[in-house]
Amino acid sequence: MCVYLFACAVLAFSTAINAKAQLPVETVFQKAYQKGTRDINGAPGKNYWQNTANYNIKVDFNPETRLLKGTVEIQYTNNSPDVLEEIWFKLYPNLYKKGVPRKSKFNERDLGEGVKITSVLLNNQLKDTSSLVIDGTNMHTKIPALSPGKTINFKIEYSYTLNKGSHQRTGQVDEGAHFIAYFFPRIAVYDDVDGWNRIPYSGAEEFYNDFCNFHVTITVPKNFGVWATGDLVNGAEVFNKEVYKKLQQAEKSDVTINVIDSADLASNKITVQKPFNTFKFDAKNVVDFAFATSNHYLWKSNSLVVDPITKRRTRVDAVFNAKHKDYYEVINFARKTVYAMSYNFPKWPFPYNHITVFDGLDQMEYPMMVNDNPTSNTFDAITLTDHEIFHTMFPFYMGINETKYGWMDEGWATIGEWLISPMIDSTIVDDYGVLQTGNSSGNKDDSPIVTLTTELKGVGSFINSYPKPGFGYLFIKDYLGDELFTKALHHYIKNWNGKHPMPYDFFYSMNTGAGENLDWFWKPWFFEEGVTDLAITDVIKTQTGYSVIVQNKSNKPLPVDLTLTYDDGTTEKSHLSIIAWKNGNKEVVSRFPTTKKLNKVVLGSSHVPDKDRSDNTFVVKN
Repeated sequence: MCVYLFACAVLAFSTAINAKAQLPVETVFQKAYQKGTRDINGAPGKNYWQNTANYNIKVDFNPETRLLKGTVEIQYTNNSPDVLEEIWFKLYPNLYKKGVPRKSKFNERDLGEGVKITSVLLNNQLKDTSSLVIDGTNMHTKIPALSPGKTINFKIEYSYTLNKGSHQRTGQVDEGAHFIAYFFPRIAVYDDVDGWNRIPYSGAEEFYNDFCNFHVTITVPKNFGVWATGDLVNGAEVFNKEVYKKLQQAEKSDVTINVIDSADLASNKITVQKPFNTFKFDAKNVVDFAFATSNHYLWKSNSLVVDPITKRRTRVDAVFNAKHKDYYEVINFARKTVYAMSYNFPKWPFPYNHITVFDGLDQMEYPMMVNDNPTSNTFDAITLTDHEIFHTMFPFYMGINETKYGWMDEGWATIGEWLISPMIDSTIVDDYGVLQTGNSSGNKDDSPIVTLTTELKGVGSFINSYPKPGFGYLFIKDYLGDELFTKALHHYIKNWNGKHPMPYDFFYSMNTGAGENLDWFWKPWFFEEGVTDLAITDVIKTQTGYSVIVQNKSNKPLPVDLTLTYDDGTTEKSHLSIIAWKNGNKEVVSRFPTTKKLNKVVLGSSHVPDKDRSDNTFVVKN
């Protein structure tokens, strides 16, 4: 194969073009650069800060009544340069409170009274609960002035009834299984860009939380196992001796261990035979904590070395209902995902000690936990498993504000799914969102990717969060090549893991890491509207072969993939990355030297969205 382009200008990148492509920077981010909290090279600024907290949570959960009673002690540290005179909290379970605005559709029978706050201690002094201002999923209260570098302590007693139906990322799975997330009052993020995160939880947008330390104790009836974010620190005290022994084996085993099998369930002795057992977990420097519990789920587990230098291992769990046959393979898909993430893409050692895929009613991620519904086929099982596990890096390891910038995590999970699924099963061609992206481009719900997630509408809510940014990452990877792209991505990860990156931090980190100003691509792909559309306008017979002329009918750089079919039945393929449009040209010519007769040329590939495919095939008249 040999592909030639008219004019070396296609490869040129002039200063004038750079200036034209400069990203439009919002005022709030300009102020961050002025304050020195963020740097225009994409790194945290010399004055960067973020607040944090230590959470000590004690929970009693009754699986029969679904009543959750808890006490949360919070030691909150103000690392900002500001004096705080109020504290904002998130009460996510209030999504199920009657009268609360929500975008998700719930059955009225699943709505209740929401979170009941029964007592609050502020620095060990009883605080009148009437001073708490509760507005849907937000709560705020006045406090004595909290100066920079100082801490404040809360102790809150609360309760709520977990939803049985209208399962939205959390709730009852069946009579003996529950996935429980967002189950405690937490302090909202106060950051250098927006101050307090006051955006209410509507059930649609996702989350934004600070990196904190969690010590959590969860009390449930006997024979209910608990799986959670963090490390189980008292396994020998709560699990049956044989179950715990198998768990210890799995921590070191490349081979899958049936930690809880059908015989264990039949014996009805999964846990220590006390009326109630208290499971204790520790999780450090994570943005959230979730747990699940069941008295009838199987548990398959293995582990693998994720860091060849330190030999650190990650345990991989699949916890599921025996009726769901697809889940017997999920343990293998999950293990291969963790391996691929560590060694192939993003080629970064899996950052946590374990990941548990729990058989639930959703498709949702949490630190070290996944709540995944059963699927009807292998393709869906693989793509769902790797997509949700990939979220470990984005948003959790990277601390992304999903509420405002869903594309900064869902786009990565989408490209992770596209790339890792064929590593698990080579027959898979995952074209998730490709047709929708092309078809919806330029329509009424189409908008720039950087549009706030809270402002997206219709199909744009999906396109702008998942496939469109996924294409942006994929096309830059193709353009830079695997080695340089990995270098740039690792630069971004090193800059921002454990912190709160914003959009420009990503763009500028990648530019710095790649050693090239990529704004010529970022600007049209992420900041502008417009269709995604390529066309073959002509095929010309030349003295040496054929020239194929491709027009970019959109304002967005797209890869050019051509498949040529000759009269003798042979085919030839060519690929040109987004470099084809780097100098702003609207037409590119590919030359194919050959003595054979060309029959047909087809433009496009499985991962290039194209609004109008009617002009993607050209029949040659010789």
